[in-house]
Amino acid sequence: MTGPVLILGGTAEGRRLGEALRRVGVPNVYSLAGRTDNPVTVGEVRTGGFGGVDGLIGFLRDGGISAVIDATHPFAVTMSRNAVQACRSAGVQLIRLERPSWGSHVDAPRWDWVDDHAAAAAAVRGARVLLTVGRQHTLDYSPALDDRFVLARVAEPPDASLPEGWELLAVKGPFTLEGERDLFRRNRIDALVTKDSGGSHTSAKLLVAAEVGAQVVVVRRAPQEPGVETAASVEEALSLLAVED
Repeated sequence: MTGPVLILGGTAEGRRLGEALRRVGVPNVYSLAGRTDNPVTVGEVRTGGFGGVDGLIGFLRDGGISAVIDATHPFAVTMSRNAVQACRSAGVQLIRLERPSWGSHVDAPRWDWVDDHAAAAAAVRGARVLLTVGRQHTLDYSPALDDRFVLARVAEPPDASLPEGWELLAVKGPFTLEGERDLFRRNRIDALVTKDSGGSHTSAKLLVAAEVGAQVVVVRRAPQEPGVETAASVEEALSLLAVED
């Protein structure tokens, strides 16, 4: 590998990949969009955007980047699309490191799958809702759910105040099974709204929802750009990079 690896971060998998590359002496830059306060990272980190596709192309060329790992959240669609265009233009290898969907979960056939947040809000039947869609989309559920009790759990608070009757829970995962059971019980949750984030970091809520018979509404992922190498784990990403940990 002739140059450093650029990791477009924002997930636990991205952080673990950066750590693995450093262990074997492969230089890398971990990039964050800058939307999370006090991110958990190690090594060289840059924050903020690149200035669109052209800015990212310039960064790849100026930095002599050998490969890009897109380890952004499965719903960071704009950044992923920009990475595809920039890497193709700059002739740089691109690997999408994406945790598997919850679509294969044993309870997935019983969930209400929808394509966007408006449809998710319309699909909610419960009166007491656990809303876990991230701070950027939490307020998309108002006014549709203004007449319900909504516990909005986010890593960082939204930029605006919540409707009256809603409660904010600003906390970062991972979340344990017992902790989720206590949360559902104390708040008498009968509906869960989430995005298809995948992985085990926040999956305990899905098991508890099944235990208590709560409705589960899941926002599907947008289709990824075709023709991109994809890894479902850090180990697969290292293999595609021809790096041994």
